[in-house]
Amino acid sequence: MHTTFQMSTNGAGLYEFTDDVRGWISGRADGLLTLMIQHTSASLLIQENADPEVQTDLQAFFSRLVPPSSDPSMAYLRHT
Repeated sequence: MHTTFQMSTNGAGLYEFTDDVRGWISGRADGLLTLMIQHTSASLLIQENADPEVQTDLQAFFSRLVPPSSDPSMAYLRHT
């Protein structure tokens, strides 16, 4: 079975879609779930989300790891 979830986003950030997936798998006894994201510069992050500060820390880490494309240190990029 193949299902597609579509999300609207507002630029870089962490977007929660657990409830969408939970609703889709609800009532199924067992199986394997494979998630794939179709975007050039996006990633799929799976984490427990037990502490709300984790998302804040992750956002700060990613911002430090990869500055915005407008930052002079990123001038070598072609894909912005």
